[in-house]
Amino acid sequence: MVAIRLVSPIFEGAMANHTRGEARRQYQLVADRIRALIESDGIAPGARLPAERELALQLGVSRPSLREALIALEIDGRVEIRGGSGVYVCAAPEQSDQHTPALGESPAELMNARVVLESAVITLAAARVTKPGLQRVEEALDAMRSEFVNGRKPVDADRRFHLAIADMAGNSVLAGMVGTLFDGRHSPISSGMSRRAESDHTWQAALAEHEAILRALEARNPQAAAAAMCSHLVASHGRWISEPTEASPSQHAALLS
Repeated sequence: MVAIRLVSPIFEGAMANHTRGEARRQYQLVADRIRALIESDGIAPGARLPAERELALQLGVSRPSLREALIALEIDGRVEIRGGSGVYVCAAPEQSDQHTPALGESPAELMNARVVLESAVITLAAARVTKPGLQRVEEALDAMRSEFVNGRKPVDADRRFHLAIADMAGNSVLAGMVGTLFDGRHSPISSGMSRRAESDHTWQAALAEHEAILRALEARNPQAAAAAMCSHLVASHGRWISEPTEASPSQHAALLS
């Protein structure tokens, strides 16, 4: 009698990694399932994978999770994402691994964390506004505008903007956490998503959102400041996954769920 296999090799691999203290991220697990699909269906190099909606339904995962997995596979050289055309299978390297390597924290989870943390931090900051603090926030925003006008991505000035707000909250631990989460955007998977999504249009939208945050701080309105920060971060996540940039209340709830 042939024993029925109740546990998949992918799940066994994930459990083995977990026991070694290497918990695998969701995008790694989804990417591993796509690898297994390519192998089991014999999808040849150069062939196009099913459309994103179809593939997400087939795997039973959300489209944001699927996008992260596809970016991870592209970084690993297993697929090629062609804008407006689809996702194409690449030839597996000779020393091909069945498990997708860790490429940083999930961009969606990082943004979830930033929404929770920075909405709370700016509430404190708005209640403790000082002229010098506001000046640092405004200087960072001016630097963002200048970088953008000169054709450069204003990432460093963007970081200074968020840290200047965190500094006004008066808690160095929270400020350190804001900086650490912001720096998560430099991981391979977050950088891959940024390259795919960022454009002059998305940065223009981000600048307008930063201006709304500054206006709320100037008004010393904690509720308005928290709403502006939450709206900005949800919209940023939407731009990363190519969703509409205008964040509605339902998008806020979806991101935090």
